[in-house]
Amino acid sequence: METQHWSWTSQRLPEPARVVRWGHYGTPVLLFPTAGGDYEEVERFHLIGALKDLIEGGRIKVYSIDSVAGKHWLRGTDSPDYCSKVQNLFDEYVYSEVAPLIRNDCKSPDIEILVAGASIGAFNSVATLCRHPDAFRVAIAMSGTFDLSKYLNGRMNADFHASSPLHWLPGLEEGPHLRRLRERHIVLPTGQGQWEDIGESWRIANLLGRKGIPNRVDPWGREWDHNWVTWRAMLPKYLEEFA
Repeated sequence: METQHWSWTSQRLPEPARVVRWGHYGTPVLLFPTAGGDYEEVERFHLIGALKDLIEGGRIKVYSIDSVAGKHWLRGTDSPDYCSKVQNLFDEYVYSEVAPLIRNDCKSPDIEILVAGASIGAFNSVATLCRHPDAFRVAIAMSGTFDLSKYLNGRMNADFHASSPLHWLPGLEEGPHLRRLRERHIVLPTGQGQWEDIGESWRIANLLGRKGIPNRVDPWGREWDHNWVTWRAMLPKYLEEFA
């Protein structure tokens, strides 16, 4: 399987920017790690292996990046304001640096990118598509955690509000941005076994529905837990459908 790595210094991130790509041709897919994951986490946990047929068959090219903002939330040593700032800058980095890299690598300046991820990776997928529907067309948000406000110690701030679809989407008015979002699709597959909370997916789905943004929640049943076994089964199915 063809791979390529990139690394550079970004003024938007508190650490080096890193991107890895698997595949040689096909629909570009940006895959977000879980909360504390690095850019190769999805390979170590055999998610790339689960996508082997789609990748080697030229259906998809998969890109992944470090979960920079997620690591800050998870370690609990930085202030909520600082973590919120990192989350907002992380979004800018994805849109202004990673998306252009992907488009350049695909030799197509306006190719539309799919985003996917599990847990906080699902949050990043939905947030990325909702903020930038000009560049991203489908989000596959598996076993999502969509409300990160528990990390704020009860005090909202502007960076967090701008980063969290649950908080800024209710105020999004009619206009070009919302019209473009209504041309996109968000799928929310989730297990119902251990450590899963399907209520998180229904909460974001209900908000998206009120705004007329196409979405669906796919319950997978109680035999599917919040783990990589579930996500290795889910992601090939949805990429087969949407890529």
